[in-house]
Amino acid sequence: MKSPITKTIPFTKDKKSRRDFVKNTALFTGGAMLLPNLQMNAMVNVFNDKKLSIALVGCGGRGTGAAIQALKADENVQLVAMADAFEDRLESSLININKEMGESKKVKVKKKHKFVGFDAAQKAMDLADVVILATPPGFRPQHFEYAIENGKHVFMEKPVATDMPGVRKVLAAAEKAKANKLNVVVGLQRHYQDSYLAAMEQLKQDKIGKIVSGQVYWNSGGVWVRERKPGQSELEYQMRNWYYFNWLCGDHILEQHIHNIDVANWFIGEYPISAQGMGGRQVRNGKDHGEIFDHHFVEFTYPSGAVISSQCRHQPDTMNRVSEFFQGTKGTVSTAGDKATLTDWMGNTIFEHRGKDDPNPYQVEHIKLFESIRNGGVLADAENGAKSTMSAIIGRMATYSGKVVTWDEAMKSELSLVPDNLSWDAPAPVQPNAEGEYDIPTPGKTVVL
Repeated sequence: MKSPITKTIPFTKDKKSRRDFVKNTALFTGGAMLLPNLQMNAMVNVFNDKKLSIALVGCGGRGTGAAIQALKADENVQLVAMADAFEDRLESSLININKEMGESKKVKVKKKHKFVGFDAAQKAMDLADVVILATPPGFRPQHFEYAIENGKHVFMEKPVATDMPGVRKVLAAAEKAKANKLNVVVGLQRHYQDSYLAAMEQLKQDKIGKIVSGQVYWNSGGVWVRERKPGQSELEYQMRNWYYFNWLCGDHILEQHIHNIDVANWFIGEYPISAQGMGGRQVRNGKDHGEIFDHHFVEFTYPSGAVISSQCRHQPDTMNRVSEFFQGTKGTVSTAGDKATLTDWMGNTIFEHRGKDDPNPYQVEHIKLFESIRNGGVLADAENGAKSTMSAIIGRMATYSGKVVTWDEAMKSELSLVPDNLSWDAPAPVQPNAEGEYDIPTPGKTVVL
């Protein structure tokens, strides 16, 4: 595998003034080491040759991909159980996993270990050493709590909750995971991506000084829509079209834009103390678009005084941009995909990383997880995952309400979007009106705390 193209122009004076947060984040989120020669299909088991069993909870596209990556990450693992709310999705996932793995012996899911329904997750997790949590994020807190209570190592997708009670539940479980030496990796894969790690190394060396402002973007045409089918209950419809309902998804500022907000938190070395912004829905405003906005603009203010402008948009035929750009006291840093560039305020390039042959960070995070399990290490992504989730949630609260929302007041919120116990006989948490339309958040009126 080719090494990335990396150029550094050294300063004559090199300070080391980054906060302890920045110094420690790399340790907890994959290490500040680049991986140009990483073998992507296997890993040497250094201390522990035990066969590790895997359970997949949530069999959509992301769950299927994560399961395949986990199976490729280690020579001695086996997928033994699967869980989903819907049988058709589970069976489709298993077909695709087998297709990718070539009917491998690593895939050994017996019929009795295919679990369907609202209690399926716990049954699958009981059979495994390592669990992959990839359901819609509204269910993540209860699944993560159960996994940690029962001694499982975890890979879980972002975001890790859709409301503040869920965030607090994940934070509590994160502390227990560290105390019990359980590894947790969260799918904020920039922390495992060479270009971002390379940029972070430069920031730790104070190459652009203190970050004082920035702009982060996830602007795209939007994602899939699943139309209502005849005979579906309201609950089933929302579960299948989950992206458009806040109790399940949390809006796209949380489900997708969390990546860019998380990078801001990571590079600055802090979490925001407040958010204010605006948003709405102009283009993706049909009945099947549920209750979420199609655009958000938020200003996040940090304890240091830094202000980050945040944009996300789901509107077809508009400018697409998924990237980050930050201004420091001595220069700038920009990150997007496999590229990272630092410049001084005279426009001179200080550093650049162009890694078109870098390893796939989605794969790396699984390799690092199993490597840590084998070596007796502890990867602890959950706290950062919960706090970056919370950052995106206060952004949503700000755009929905039109008010300034502070971190401290949001952390105390008891507004729960996700019911404790669901069954197919239960009503959906959100109900349409007689015309089949859902209440849309209205700034100045909507209560978010």
